[in-house]
Amino acid sequence: MARTIARDHDEKRAQILKSAARVFATQGFDRASMSELARDCGISKANIYHYYDSKDAILYDILETHLRGLRDRICGLDLAGLSPEAQLRVTLREYLLAYKGADNEHRVQVNGVDRLPPAEREILLDYQRDMVRHLAAILGALAPPALAGDTARLRAATMSVFGMLNWHYMWNSGAGTQARADHADLMADLTLKGLPGL
Repeated sequence: MARTIARDHDEKRAQILKSAARVFATQGFDRASMSELARDCGISKANIYHYYDSKDAILYDILETHLRGLRDRICGLDLAGLSPEAQLRVTLREYLLAYKGADNEHRVQVNGVDRLPPAEREILLDYQRDMVRHLAAILGALAPPALAGDTARLRAATMSVFGMLNWHYMWNSGAGTQARADHADLMADLTLKGLPGL
């Protein structure tokens, strides 16, 4: 007879992913054991194996859940009727708000994607590509014609904006909602005023 799924299955799974992200981010993936992950989650080792058969499966689920959620949140923004400048400001703000409380997942992402098998890595890279295309389209609408028509330079500009976004947690991880909104506006100003110079 098939085993029934507990009512709190999704909550337990989310708890495992959050705890595992913290352990992987602070101790490193290689040094973390399934026993340690179970202890940090407050469940038995046998119970953690009910959800995941390996550390690799947990790593993939952390990254897939994090990046898919981020992609859906950003690419699902309703930007209709907004000017390209307003679209940029809304998008940058949403990124920094989405990153709030996800520093461990972000650290795991920086070091973890390359550990995965090619098929899993490709899924995660597709999420990232969707977000790059989304931001590049906004920047392309803002850029002077010479930059908008230069695919390589527009991509470089897009990735530079992502650099500002993605490393925010390094110097300001504890920032609250208003501080994140203010920083998003600073990044938007830097981008908007810098694009004409390119």
